Amino acid sequence: MKRTEKEQLVTELTAKINGATAFYYTDFTGLNVKKMTELRRRFRKAGVEYVVIKNSLALRAVNESGLAGSRLRGPTGVVIGKDPVTAAKVLSDFAKENDQRPVVKGGMLDGKAIDTAQVKQLASLPSREQMLADLGAGLQSPLSAFLGALSGVLSTFAGAMEALRVQKEGAESA
Repeated sequence: MKRTEKEQLVTELTAKINGATAFYYTDFTGLNVKKMTELRRRFRKAGVEYVVIKNSLALRAVNESGLAGSRLRGPTGVVIGKDPVTAAKVLSDFAKENDQRPVVKGGMLDGKAIDTAQVKQLASLPSREQMLADLGAGLQSPLSAFLGALSGVLSTFAGAMEALRVQKEGAESA
């Protein structure tokens, strides 16, 4: 690869890293071409990008983006995503199905280094949509209980008014 091509790759990767919320380093050793294609397809479907690049170029791109990258060893694939939970879930689910391959080496989340355990924690979080649904249900429950209590008070008041009307009608007719 020529120097200009390398510089262009680094520039492109730096731009992708700057636009991402999270990126993870993976070791894809042990995955054949068919499995790598499947992994890339899943990432693409989830709106996440997976790039295989030389460690020196990846490290240069990370450093140029203003982040402090760690030393990378072995074959490295970089997962770049705007949604850290989705990227971690796709990576974790694929690894479960394929003998823990690719192996997560670490990564960056909002400019801070994270380790393998933290990536696994992110993968175990519910999706954004699920958390919003839980929040909505949590807010709806007390409101619906309040509405039920208010309805009970109103129906009791209406019943008391009806009983008072019947009592007055009985007193007037007697």
